[in-house]
Amino acid sequence: MKDGVNGVALGVFIFFFLAVTVVGFMAARWRKAENEASLDEWGLGGRSFGTWVTWFLLGGDLYTAYTFVAVPAAIYAAGAAGFFAVPYTILVYPLIFTFLPRLWSVSHKHGYVTTSDFVRGRFGSKGLSLAVAVTGILATMPYIALQLVGIQAVLDVMGVGGGENTHWFIKDLPLLIAFAVLAAYTYSSGLRAPALIAFVKDGLIYLVIAVAIIYIPIKLGGFHDIFASAQEKFAGPPGGKPTGALAPGVNGQWGYATLALGSALALFMYPHSITATLSSRSRNVIRRNTTILPLYSLMLGLLALLGFMAIAAGVKVDNGQLAIPQLFEDMFPDWFAGVAFAAIGIGALVPAAIMSIAAANLFTRNIYKDFLKPDATPAQETRVSKLVSLLVKVGALAFVLTMDKTVAINFQLLGGIWILQTMPALVGGLFTRWFHRWALLAGWAVGMIYGTAAAYGVASPTQAHFGGSSKEIPGIGEIGYIGLTAFVLNLVVTVVLTFVLNAVKAPAGVDETSPDDYTADAGDPGVKTELPPATAGAPGGH
Repeated sequence: MKDGVNGVALGVFIFFFLAVTVVGFMAARWRKAENEASLDEWGLGGRSFGTWVTWFLLGGDLYTAYTFVAVPAAIYAAGAAGFFAVPYTILVYPLIFTFLPRLWSVSHKHGYVTTSDFVRGRFGSKGLSLAVAVTGILATMPYIALQLVGIQAVLDVMGVGGGENTHWFIKDLPLLIAFAVLAAYTYSSGLRAPALIAFVKDGLIYLVIAVAIIYIPIKLGGFHDIFASAQEKFAGPPGGKPTGALAPGVNGQWGYATLALGSALALFMYPHSITATLSSRSRNVIRRNTTILPLYSLMLGLLALLGFMAIAAGVKVDNGQLAIPQLFEDMFPDWFAGVAFAAIGIGALVPAAIMSIAAANLFTRNIYKDFLKPDATPAQETRVSKLVSLLVKVGALAFVLTMDKTVAINFQLLGGIWILQTMPALVGGLFTRWFHRWALLAGWAVGMIYGTAAAYGVASPTQAHFGGSSKEIPGIGEIGYIGLTAFVLNLVVTVVLTFVLNAVKAPAGVDETSPDDYTADAGDPGVKTELPPATAGAPGGH
């Protein structure tokens, strides 16, 4: 590790940071609408993005700074188990091809801004809609915090902020400045800001990975030596216990497979994924994106190899999240290390902006409008959403500054368990009205309670509770992903109670959608861009 501040790297980092700040504020005038006082404009970019803007936006949204830091860090620490992120991002795209176009169509037809809007309209249940909204907000908060952790990791490696004995304000001042800039241009430009910045972010990430995958192996003697070094490390000391493996062992296969599958099912349940999706201008844009988004999975596979390179390069860090930034610092010339750090830093700004917008939209539409002010005007909705987006980022910043970083990571894992429990209501509702609203709510509650309790009981070397996301699967005896087990329980409860409630003819709620809504496209007759009065608060719809 180099002593002091890396001035050259910091200078390059600041240059790119200032550049995207300018782009963020300029985005307010990009495709400017006549009526900006609506969530369609501020929170969804006017639902106007084409194939490539949507591709960069979704890529910037899903492949975050935390991905850049954490995936290779997991491989650096434990080996091939960390590669689960690669198969799950391959599995997810055929899955979303089946339901995202349907969600886009019905949302465009009825002016839905959030998944909770759809759930309320489909099942006529404000309670179920509230459950989905609260889950989305809770799952998103630690995800935003981890983006700030990614920025902080880069700043630490560059030597910015001083040592451990430095006053907390001086130490955290660079992060506070980055947060303030992010908050300002998100408030000003809405979703248009991360949509434009995503072009810079993804371009930098592809550049850094292309250079790293060629340049670093040459300096380290080739991939044969890299894998040999990793194998030696994971084998552990003679007679000792292995610390990892180059390939998943038999005992870890259930955990690997269930984590990959559960993560694939959960990814597009997150509010920020749906926000980016609904910003596109047609259902065909979504279909095309599901076919070209796997290019990011190729990038992720190459990125993951950096974990093995960090081992071969002799990187030694107390916090595994610093392994890849430290690898860049050690292996690259200072100026290109600055480019790599800028890629990670900007890679945090884009998803953090989208996540805060998505969480704010959920609060505004499905808590504020549904329960606090049903007669809120579009201008009032937009104003509330802007303010809440600031509060969400403040909460994430406070989380990062006051809690240990491993706590943020573990709560993000818990968020994945939670968000998966919204899948029966969202995806099930896109294909059938058979599920009963009360059964879906009960299934959600069971999944949330089991998932939270099971995760609470998982310990790690640094935490007594919430130390991981895997535990023994009841009835099978294998270690598996808690979120998937909770999801199965959720589904079983939902199906059984639906049979019972339908048999006793319990009130099913009013479905305001029709079969044609799920295949509607932009420009079709009857397609609306604002919520109809019945959705906004007519008692018959709830």
